[in-house]
Amino acid sequence: MAPRIASLVPSLTELVVALGLRDQLVARTGYCIHPAAALHDVPNLAKLRRLAPTHVLVNVDENTLDTVVALRAFVPEVLITHPCAPADNLLLIDQFCGAFGERPGVRERASALRGELARELAATPPADLTPQRVLYLIWREPWMTVARDTYISRMLARIGWFSQPALDGGEAGAARYPVVRGDEVWLAEVQRVLLSSEPCAFDADAANAAQALCPAARVQRVDGELLGWYGPRAVSGLRYLRTLASAPTG
Repeated sequence: MAPRIASLVPSLTELVVALGLRDQLVARTGYCIHPAAALHDVPNLAKLRRLAPTHVLVNVDENTLDTVVALRAFVPEVLITHPCAPADNLLLIDQFCGAFGERPGVRERASALRGELARELAATPPADLTPQRVLYLIWREPWMTVARDTYISRMLARIGWFSQPALDGGEAGAARYPVVRGDEVWLAEVQRVLLSSEPCAFDADAANAAQALCPAARVQRVDGELLGWYGPRAVSGLRYLRTLASAPTG
């Protein structure tokens, strides 16, 4: 029987399509506009039940445990994903192959994507560059950033950009996306403030406020999808990292 897939994570939806499973996709989430640590994208479970999915795709950072428990009451397979580093994309593809590899063309497409990712990972090794302290902002009021053990932070670390504060957030929960009060001593040592294009659309006023937060830093906007989406987007994301690393610092 053909799988009926519901994806509750945008980057996983992209992977479904990349593997040739578009016709098996019966439901997908809307674009989540809030950080996972503050507000979760809550699916309509009643609607999902009516669609009778055989597989639902979720992510530890973007979906709640309560949602997963509720899904397991009527979904045969709930695929829980948790990529925390660029190389984890290879494991993610393997996970999808394990679930959908019997569908025509899936293993071939997965192998091709795996090859692309492996080449980009090899071209973007952990950088032998002068380390820089960066503040990666995802939200304002309150300011929110990323812990060192998140996917975004580990992407940045490949070019020697180390997110501040130097804290791990653990496997799940709000600590993975710390709040920045504005009075932390380490803010004076930040060299770059990175304003992510998602989930918050930072305007010029926000950029000025971020500059006041870290007076000695360069403030720049960065593509949050390329730095934060895993799966197929990681191929262009790793290329984007190299562009950031080679850009003039002035």
